[in-house]
Amino acid sequence: MNEDSIHTGDGTVNIKGEVAIKSEGGTWKACPFVLGTFFCERLAYYGIASNLVTYLTTRLHEGPVSAARNVTTFQGTCYLTPLLGSFLADAYWGRYWTILVFYGIYLFGICTLTLSAIFSAQSAVFFLGIYLIAVGTGGIKPCIWPFGADQFDDTDHKERASKALFFNWNYFTSNIGALIATTILVWNEENIGWGLGYGIAASFIGIGMIVFFLGTRTYRFLRPGGSPITRICQVVVASLHKRKLEVPQDTSLLYETVAENSSVEGSLKLEHTNGLRCLDKAAVKSDIEKGSEEVTKPWRLCTVTQVEELKILIRMIPIWATGIIFSSVYAQMSSLFIEQGKMMDRTIGSFTIPAASLSTFNIVGVIIWVLIYDRVIVKVARHFTGNARGFTVLQRMGIGLFLSMTCMSAAAILESKRLQIAREHGLVDEDVSIPLSILWQIPQYFLLGAAEVFNFIGQHEFFYEEAPDRMRSFCSALALLTNSLGNYLSSFVVTIVARLTRKDGSHGWLPDNLNEGHLDYFFWLLAALSFLNMLVYIVYARMYKQKTYCRNLSQRLN
Repeated sequence: MNEDSIHTGDGTVNIKGEVAIKSEGGTWKACPFVLGTFFCERLAYYGIASNLVTYLTTRLHEGPVSAARNVTTFQGTCYLTPLLGSFLADAYWGRYWTILVFYGIYLFGICTLTLSAIFSAQSAVFFLGIYLIAVGTGGIKPCIWPFGADQFDDTDHKERASKALFFNWNYFTSNIGALIATTILVWNEENIGWGLGYGIAASFIGIGMIVFFLGTRTYRFLRPGGSPITRICQVVVASLHKRKLEVPQDTSLLYETVAENSSVEGSLKLEHTNGLRCLDKAAVKSDIEKGSEEVTKPWRLCTVTQVEELKILIRMIPIWATGIIFSSVYAQMSSLFIEQGKMMDRTIGSFTIPAASLSTFNIVGVIIWVLIYDRVIVKVARHFTGNARGFTVLQRMGIGLFLSMTCMSAAAILESKRLQIAREHGLVDEDVSIPLSILWQIPQYFLLGAAEVFNFIGQHEFFYEEAPDRMRSFCSALALLTNSLGNYLSSFVVTIVARLTRKDGSHGWLPDNLNEGHLDYFFWLLAALSFLNMLVYIVYARMYKQKTYCRNLSQRLN
């Protein structure tokens, strides 16, 4: 334990490069700045992304297919660019400077977009703006989560316990920003002017930069540890080069540095684990290397810690892959849930509810569920599990997968009822809405919000805690990548199902007129895939070996 020390024990430093003093910063002294800046970024992002299709069709006069394609491409890019931002953060710049630099790119892009909306509606200027935004958000998203978590010392039990709260509240504040954007900001864009709406979004990016910078003296920093891709390649090359060597039964004979810290700057040494022993050959000393006391060549001999870093990434892959199915379920909120809503009664008195606006209940659901989880569920679960967090991170993610299955089941049951009413009223051949209130969609949006709180937040926590010390931004980017791949998977499944079910002249499950189709079958298919995904997750979660530091450090962490 490191609770009695005045300094942090996890390698963090202050802005001057000195070992961080606990009383001077970090923890909840620093987190309000991190939460505030992410709130501003999410508000600006959703103020643009949530209404982008409307701008493309009304201002740039694109058709619905072209507009949908451009929106999908933009959103996909926003979840691919984090790979670039995370690489620069882990390898060269560190998370703090990466966030600031990409905030600058973000600000330039959103100002370009605003000027385009005010003075001209030229496509070239507009697309330059939104793709600069995609690059900007790609440098912020994979760094802001781990940077906030860096403010809590892993070697201090009290601070470590508070880290889980940060993940909850970071997701909470980001959804508050999204809620304001999808209601107030979107209304301003459509009813007052796009220039004003985008200008407000730009001002929040500027405010976010200022808020983040103001917290500089309170932050704790982890130095970049060099390219993680290079270290991974070194292990692969060294193990292939020594493929004919035998791994000793006594694993203490494998190569490791003598110092407490590993050869990666600021990184702690990892305990050797069994499994994937073919990679251990990278740490086996040849006869020549045994007789030499000189510094070894990193492409021929790697440390145990370096080998364990790659083992960790390989073990995380199955857990990571299950997030793709979850994200494909989440993608229905912005696609088929809306199509379902359009075919329902959207009037309340004289007011017509836009089908897309029901997603607001998802955001509200997330906000409510974060509070319930933090204030109620954790306390109740703690009595049964004995875990200070209520659930382990893997348990939390598994519950989220179960809730995603129930969400799709609720959507399928509602659609079955909608089709039954369509048959009863003789509306099957009519492309019209049926007399069933759109408000019946609220339960599925709330269930999806609950699934997010358990799975998405759990993902960020898992990829931070289990990632190698100097690959945390990279692993955070991998977690974000599941969103992009989930959208692509959803599009692929929709395309395949539509083709396979239209044989022999039938309308298929997903015709243009949903009253003639069986959208309920498609939702049941996704529920079944979610169930199978959950079973696969359970198998790999039970097999998963958690990251362990060397014994002298493990005693401080436990």
